[in-house]
Amino acid sequence: MTGTAAPPALHRCDVEADATGSESPQGACARSRLTAVLRRREDDPAWVRPALVTLLALTAVLYTWGLGASGWANDYYSAAVQAATRSWKAFLFGSTDASNFITVDKTPASLWVMAISARVFGVNPWSILVPQALSGVATVGMLYLTVRRWTSAATGLLAAAILATTPVAALIFRFNNPDALLTLLLVASAYATTRAVEDGRTRSLVIAGMLLGFAFLTKELQAFLVLPGFAIAYLLAGPHRLARRVRQLLAMGAALLCSSGWWVAVITLTPAGSRPYVGGSTDNSFWDVLFGYNGFGRLSGNETGSVGGSGLRTGSWGATGVTRMFNREFGTHASWLLPGALLLLAAGIVYTVRRPRTDRMRAALVIWGGWLLVTGLSFSLARGIIHPYYTVVLGPPIAAIGAIGTVTAWEHRGAISARMLLGVTIAITTLWTHALMSRSPEWYPWLRSAVVPVGLAMAAAGVLLHRLPRTLVPSWAVSAIVVVLAVPTAASVTTAASPHAGALPPVGPAVSGSGPGGLAGPGRAGAAAGWRPPPPAAQAFPGANPFAMGARAVGGAPLGGPVAPRPGGGGMGGLLDGAVPGEKITAMLEEGGGGFRWVAAAIGANRAAGFQLASDEPVMAIGGFNGTDPTPTLAEFEELVTDGDIHYFVAGGVFGGFPGGPGGGGGTGPASEIESWVRDTFEPQTVDGVTIYDLTALGP
Repeated sequence: MTGTAAPPALHRCDVEADATGSESPQGACARSRLTAVLRRREDDPAWVRPALVTLLALTAVLYTWGLGASGWANDYYSAAVQAATRSWKAFLFGSTDASNFITVDKTPASLWVMAISARVFGVNPWSILVPQALSGVATVGMLYLTVRRWTSAATGLLAAAILATTPVAALIFRFNNPDALLTLLLVASAYATTRAVEDGRTRSLVIAGMLLGFAFLTKELQAFLVLPGFAIAYLLAGPHRLARRVRQLLAMGAALLCSSGWWVAVITLTPAGSRPYVGGSTDNSFWDVLFGYNGFGRLSGNETGSVGGSGLRTGSWGATGVTRMFNREFGTHASWLLPGALLLLAAGIVYTVRRPRTDRMRAALVIWGGWLLVTGLSFSLARGIIHPYYTVVLGPPIAAIGAIGTVTAWEHRGAISARMLLGVTIAITTLWTHALMSRSPEWYPWLRSAVVPVGLAMAAAGVLLHRLPRTLVPSWAVSAIVVVLAVPTAASVTTAASPHAGALPPVGPAVSGSGPGGLAGPGRAGAAAGWRPPPPAAQAFPGANPFAMGARAVGGAPLGGPVAPRPGGGGMGGLLDGAVPGEKITAMLEEGGGGFRWVAAAIGANRAAGFQLASDEPVMAIGGFNGTDPTPTLAEFEELVTDGDIHYFVAGGVFGGFPGGPGGGGGTGPASEIESWVRDTFEPQTVDGVTIYDLTALGP
């Protein structure tokens, strides 16, 4: 790959209208461009297209096999999807229930995709989860197209294979958190940016900006972490004069603002009484949640009103620092090839430093390297809420850099520096893979034992490639790829083979000493963060992460009643998982919804979601996601009860077991006040082990 060579030509779009005029040149051109995606390029070897189709098919199998075992997965978002199928207002704003009490604590684009699927195919786990799997297959395919554009088909296939076998990708592309759609949109924007650097068209940059705007509507400011790398790449390598490149980037920014700002304008300009409360905010303002809970608060740790209220402090989400992506909480998610990718990135920058301004290899490294470094450092240094599964967005740049660097070194293997780079990269990856496997000593111990000798042997052979018979060199290349990807692939299969549920799903295999959802585990840091060992019930599922217990609290206040653990579930000892109502209480809610805006109210959206999904009736989520949002106040709740808007109150709350939590654990705030008022005013009854109050009948 050189800095000035044009990309290989695609299939020509030169069909002319026939004598009868049955097809116009424009129509034939469009059809040719569409079918070109399914055909190989004219200069590609014959094996390329079958290899790509096979890779995408295997990826689809990995991401869809046994998908229904996860059920509703993250009940919080599944309940919002259910609401969106019954109310267009809930669809637009991302409400957690069809009566539009409060929104989810994210922008709603990912819900729109799932809700459209659910409106077409009905509300069920498959209609919610299959769009995530398809997003994963599309992301793998889009990464291939992006990397392939300036390199070779082999490089694109290697990048796609690395991403497909990244364990956190096998988790998130089988789950209904927003990160699946976010990752797809970011890779699509990288493709459009690549096209812009190549052809200099403002249209390509505008498309890139629009895609980033839609990514903002998926997960807010996290979408913008890739923007520095994209902008610098175009400023550095765009084909036009600097002044024009700057104007084009301003057009990209305008497209970004328009594609994201319309929804912000809608929720901002709609009167508060005509829309749901903005979940995650302290003042019912989108700006508060954008720049606080979901914005700079994630970096600074100043998260007023966010998870845990006063129960969790700044720094409770684990130790920060540049090594965070390699620690016990984050390492097994996406860091398998990260050391090698960083080495290849540094080598690539040095290798291309003297090339012309428009050199494409350097531009590609800036696009992907900027994405990797800015996003990775933001995650590493963030003092606020941070979860290991966020690292799925690091998968594409790691895969792209790894493939570009590896294949470039392979193409220059006649030089000792290139062979040394190959050997050292394989050796570092091998040793880091062994270190990660050592954190799960019971997971394939034979594979862990084989990793180091086989990997180091392949590394040594890479340095001595010039001494190998020519017939063995291609075999070494294939074997090296298999050795490097074998363990991440096994971890991905382990992840896909386990059902996942709750707000904080883990990857497999289980890692000893890690805390739930990125929280600190055992040791000084864990003790300082208030970490405690999980109860014995959490150990009942071999192969599941014991620190992501996924227990669903379904009892009375505080957190009373039976607990139903879920294998492979996630989330702070089950406190961020939904309830699993029994048959009697489900029937009770189904029969009691007529004439009420909400069949029931419960503290925390995760708890409310389980009852809503089971009964298919709106359930009010007091306090939003974690029960700490200041809505409704006690006076507002009393008025709703007086007006006959709510039938039942389900006792127990999300953070009831934490000091300062709202669910009866000695805390203060609207949620705690409401629960105390209900307990003092109405007569409790127990159904399926759940304490429930009929708000239409006063107690003695």
